[in-house]
Amino acid sequence: MSKRKLTALCALALAGALTGQAWAVGTSAASAVLIEQESGRVLYEQNPDEERLIASITKIMTAVVALERGEPQMEYTVTAADMAEGSSMYLKPGDVLRLEELLYGLMLVSGNDAALAVAHCVCGGLEDFVALMNETAARLGMTHSHFANPNGLDAEGHYSSARDMALLAAYALENQDFRRIVSTASITIGERYLANHNKLLRLCEGCVGVKTGFTKAAGRTLVSAASREGMTLVCVTLNDGDDWNDHMNLIDYGFANYRLETAVDSGQVLASTLVRGGTAASIPLMAAEDLRYPLTGEERLTVVARAPLSVAAPVVPGQPVGEVRAYLEGVEVASVELVAAAPSAMRTEEDSPSWWERLFRG
Repeated sequence: MSKRKLTALCALALAGALTGQAWAVGTSAASAVLIEQESGRVLYEQNPDEERLIASITKIMTAVVALERGEPQMEYTVTAADMAEGSSMYLKPGDVLRLEELLYGLMLVSGNDAALAVAHCVCGGLEDFVALMNETAARLGMTHSHFANPNGLDAEGHYSSARDMALLAAYALENQDFRRIVSTASITIGERYLANHNKLLRLCEGCVGVKTGFTKAAGRTLVSAASREGMTLVCVTLNDGDDWNDHMNLIDYGFANYRLETAVDSGQVLASTLVRGGTAASIPLMAAEDLRYPLTGEERLTVVARAPLSVAAPVVPGQPVGEVRAYLEGVEVASVELVAAAPSAMRTEEDSPSWWERLFRG
């Protein structure tokens, strides 16, 4: 994961201090969050850190752990231990499926049986798999979450918050296999036809997933994401009886009021630094990545490049040397590395005296 993404995830986990609401917008949800995926900026929030039952949107974490710890082509033979109540992929003991096929059953039709099969396929035991779910949550800074199972059935010690689930979905969407699976409208696996339960794939412009959920105790839970004009928004609602409409309204609100501004282009030279003991007296420094952040029409970023006065040779292109930081209203909101744009080899005895030596010889 890039340093920029880590910064964004940490910012989202800590607070939505720069939430902006350019027009009146609301939901029927007990909790809700709308964020921009790349930066983590919170565009709308409503009881974002309230810990609640989350039902089958749990399966986002199940898929993340499976994709990071397993191999999509690994085969698994279904056993009686994989049978579960509720929504189902209709697995039978003795069925042989690849992990990737189980993930389609997990994310498209919300198979509780698929969730157990995924856990057994990846770890062999549920306890080990759930431990990995909680380790991942801790690594991502999901401070209001704890998982007790891979399918989201109501259980003591199984909960999350709207902000944490937005953070998780933003992270998950970086994985192209995850993104491909959750954006699939339907697929046939063997004799099984799986149709995605997420109606927003049809109803919402640019929708790329992610996951529906429901239990009587949790109510309707939904995580969605949509991409338009190079920007991806992630929306989460918990216990929301009108979630389809609420998500479409929040996503439209986000795209209508924010644009993803590129403050610095990848490769843009922003500074230079002296080189001690190098064949080149100085080297230019450039941004390692695009520095982008979602802004309203009235907002402007301030960009500051920070680098040391000098570095020791040798220096190779792409070597991190400093940092470019973006500020909004005096608050740091994004950063990318400043890297060497040219090399400087270490000077040998046969080379003429360096600028550094000439400076101190007088």
